[in-house]
Amino acid sequence: MAGVEGRVALVTGASQGIGRGCALLLAESGAKLALCARNQEKLDQLAAEIKGRGGEAEAFPLDVANEEAIKSTVKAVVARFGKLDILVNNAGITRDQLVMRMKRADWDDVIATNLTAPFLLVQAAIGSMLKQRWGRIINITSIFGQIGQVGQANYSSSKAGLIGLTMAVAREVGSRNITANAVAPGFIETAMTEGLPAELKENMLKSIPLGHAGSELDVAQAVKFLASEEAGYITGHVLNVNGGILMG
Repeated sequence: MAGVEGRVALVTGASQGIGRGCALLLAESGAKLALCARNQEKLDQLAAEIKGRGGEAEAFPLDVANEEAIKSTVKAVVARFGKLDILVNNAGITRDQLVMRMKRADWDDVIATNLTAPFLLVQAAIGSMLKQRWGRIINITSIFGQIGQVGQANYSSSKAGLIGLTMAVAREVGSRNITANAVAPGFIETAMTEGLPAELKENMLKSIPLGHAGSELDVAQAVKFLASEEAGYITGHVLNVNGGILMG
């Protein structure tokens, strides 16, 4: 089996942005999609869009900050599709503030959503992958988990931790033909970045060798490749999708 055709993929944060782009591309490439996010309406719309294009998808409303909901949702996905092949941990939040002023609750919320939730999702999903001796775990980290960012100590820490989690899992399950990789986007044009000040965006663009921001599709293409049969000898890797900003 080449690519991702016939595989079952669970994507968190699938209702918008990068998660939505990943879900659409995986479905277009022949995967069956379990769409997870908090917004039921947006999930239903996305599922309908995928089905309208001839794909197969099901909406599973999920708050990834809820441990029991994670466990029950993964069980429901396996019950619905019979297996789970691909896990894309994309859901994430920001609560920006300088570290000296950051509230403990804002630290805890970001770590819980961006790092603890992927850990719990891996735990819940790994059983199906071990049983079938095939799996792809893909964690969406960030350039700021590699270089840090002012006002984002919580976010940067969560994304750096996600890289460590990726590598640890890759070592633990590699012998079972399960890979674990991360994708680290740089400046990507999404609804989240639309609200940034023009001056900040201009300065960011100047630091990108390719001279332009990336798109959700750029990230989705990287995810699709790492989820595929062809990427079977790649694990514990961080794939940078950043226009060359970290060169040197």
